[in-house]
Amino acid sequence: MTDQAVDPDGGRLTGHAAVHTRFLGRTRELKELGADIERAGLDTLSGWKAPRARVLLIAGRPGSGRTALAEELVRQVAGRYPDGVLRARLREPDGTPVPTERTARELLTALELPTPAGAAEDDLTAAFREALADRRVLLLLDDAADAEQVDALLPDTPQCLVVAVSEGPLTGIADVRPCTLGGLDTKSALELLARHTGSVRITVDPRAAEGLVEACQAQPAALTLAGGWLGARPKAAVADLAKQLHAEGDDGTPLSRVFRLAHTSLSDRAARMLRLLSLAPSGLADPHTASALAGCSVDAARTTLDQFVALGLLRAVDAPLPQYEVPGCLQPLLRALTETQERPAEVQLARARMLERTVRLLQSCRAITETDNPEARQKLQGLPRALRFPTPAAAAEWLTLRRPALLASARLAVADGELDTLARRLMSQLVRAMAAHFGTQAAAPDLYGIHQLVLDVAERRRLPREKAAALLNLGDLDARTGRTKAALARYRAALDAGREAQDPYATARAMESVAGTHLELGDYDRAADWYGRALAQRLARDERAEAARLYGRIAAAHTYAGRYGEALRSWRAAAAGYRKDGDVGAHARALSELARVQEYAGRPEESLRTCGEAVEWARRAGDARLQAALQLRLADTLEHLGDPAAARLHRGAAERMLGEELPKAGPGPEPGGAEAEHGTDAYEIRSASAED
Repeated sequence: MTDQAVDPDGGRLTGHAAVHTRFLGRTRELKELGADIERAGLDTLSGWKAPRARVLLIAGRPGSGRTALAEELVRQVAGRYPDGVLRARLREPDGTPVPTERTARELLTALELPTPAGAAEDDLTAAFREALADRRVLLLLDDAADAEQVDALLPDTPQCLVVAVSEGPLTGIADVRPCTLGGLDTKSALELLARHTGSVRITVDPRAAEGLVEACQAQPAALTLAGGWLGARPKAAVADLAKQLHAEGDDGTPLSRVFRLAHTSLSDRAARMLRLLSLAPSGLADPHTASALAGCSVDAARTTLDQFVALGLLRAVDAPLPQYEVPGCLQPLLRALTETQERPAEVQLARARMLERTVRLLQSCRAITETDNPEARQKLQGLPRALRFPTPAAAAEWLTLRRPALLASARLAVADGELDTLARRLMSQLVRAMAAHFGTQAAAPDLYGIHQLVLDVAERRRLPREKAAALLNLGDLDARTGRTKAALARYRAALDAGREAQDPYATARAMESVAGTHLELGDYDRAADWYGRALAQRLARDERAEAARLYGRIAAAHTYAGRYGEALRSWRAAAAGYRKDGDVGAHARALSELARVQEYAGRPEESLRTCGEAVEWARRAGDARLQAALQLRLADTLEHLGDPAAARLHRGAAERMLGEELPKAGPGPEPGGAEAEHGTDAYEIRSASAED
C-alpha cells in the first residue's frame, strides 16, 4: 500500500487512488492510534486474555479525511500483520447499510475461500471468523453504519486488528475509544492547497491563503475542491476564491459551499454529467457509464471525467481499465442537485440509457467467447466498434473489474420498479456473461443473488414463466450446496408456476427436479412416482429421447429401492427407446446398466449376454472407454461363473483397448450410474423482452 494524500472522504476500499503522494498532517491522531494498539485492554487489566480483536475507531463527518487517515494507519502498521490487509465498505453510496451477508462473502472471496451460493449470513460470518482464527490480519471496515455491522465481522482472536471508520461512536463494542477528527492543522492545509495551485500563489498572499483555509474549516474535502478550482484558473488569486466563498454566505457546510462554486463554474454539459454521475451504481463510473448517462460519445465522456479528477470532483481508480469513483462526501450533494435541476423524466431516461448500454456491453462480452458460432459473430459485428472487445481476455478483464458495479446495477434496476423490462434483460445477459467467462460453479454465489432478483421482478409483474425459471435455478443452486429440503420447496413452487404459465418444459423440468430431490433424500418411492409423472408428459408430446432418459431415471430409483424386477423393465424400455431414436451410444449405456442390475438381481448368465450385446453397441458407437469397462465387467462375471481363462481374455482386451495396464474391476458404481444424478441442464430465463 503506497502513501496517499488526504482524501475528500474515504473512498471504496476495493481499489486504490491513482494519486500517490505523501500523507499530510494528522501526526497527533496517528500517534494516539498507534499507542492504542499497544494499550492494555480491560480484559488484560482484569487478568483475562482478550477474547476478540482490538478495534480502533476513527470517527468524523464525511469530508474530514477519515478514510485517508485509516489507510495511512494501515500502511504504517501493516507489516505487523503478515497475513495481509482486508478491506470492506459497509455502506452504499446512498447511505444504505450493506448487508452483512454480502460483506462476509466478499471478505471470504478475498481470502480465496469458498462462499456457498445462498448461504445464510450467520454461516458466512462464522466461516469468516473461523478463517481468521489462525491468521494475523488487519481488517479495515470503512463507513460503518452501526456497531452491529462491525460486531458481526469482529475476529475472535486478539492477534488481528480492526480499524473501523464511522461518522460517530459505535456504542455496543467494548473497550473502543474513538479518534474524532476535526480540521487539518494550518500548515498541512496550506500544503494541500499548494499541491493544486503551486506554492507561489500561497506564499505571495499567505493571509488570503489562511483565510481560505479558515473558510473551509480546514476540511480536506473542501480544501481539495478549492485547490482544484484554483488549479483550473492559473491567473486567479487565492483571495479571489476566498471572496467568492464569503459571497456564498453561511448557507450549508464549507464543503457544500465550495462544491456549489465548483459546480456552477462548469459548462452546462459537464455540470449535467457530474449531476447524473449520482446514478452510477456503487458510485463507480467508467467512460461508457458517463457516456450513456450524459448522451455523449465515449471519448468525450472520458475527457470530461479526467477533468473532474483534476478538479477534485472524482477519483481515478488504479485499475487496468479506466474507472472513476464519486467521493462519498459528494454523493448527497450530487443527488440533491439532480433532484432540483433535472426533470424526473430526464433522470429516468438517463438511467434507462445506462442500463441499455450495460446490456449491450454484456452481450458483446459474452459473444466474444462464441467465435465459432456464426450467429454470435454476426451479432458482434452488428455492434458499434466502441462496444466490442478485442479479445476474450479483454472482455473477462472488463467483467471482473466492473463486477461490483454490474451487480449493483441489477439491484438498483430491480429496486427502481419502473424499468423491469430493462432489468430483466440486464440480468439475463449478466447470467450468461458470467457463466461464459467464469463458469457456472465459480459464479454461483453471484448468480444466486441475480436469480433472487429475477424472482422478485417475476412476482411483482406476475410473470409465472420467469418465476418458474428463477425458482428452478435457485433450487439447483440450493441442491448443489446441500440444502436439499430448501431445493425441494423451490422445485414445488416452480412446478406451480410452470402449471400457471402452461409451460410444458418448465413443468416437466420441475417434476424431474422434485423427483431428483426425493432420490437425494432417500425417498425412492416418491422419486419413481415423480419421474413417472414427468415421463407421462414426455410421452404425450412424443419426445422419445427424453422419455428414454426418464425410463433410466425411474430404473435407478427402483434399483436403489432394491426393486430389481421393476428396474429391469425400465432399463429395457430405456434401451428400446434409445435404439428406436437412433442414439447408439445411449443404447449401449442403457444395456450396460441393464446388465449391472441383472447381476444385482442374481442373474449372472443374463448379465453376461446383455453385457456382450452392450459391448457390440459400444463398438458401433466408437466408445472405447465404455467398451473397456464392459470387458472388465465381463471378466468379473466370468470369474464368478468359474471361467478364469475367458476372464483373462476379456481383461486383456480391455487393457489393449485403452493402451494401459488396468486394475481389476471392483463392484462398479452405485446402481443407476450417471442416470441417477440429480437435476438437468439449467433452464434459461427467457421471455420476449429478455431475448438478445
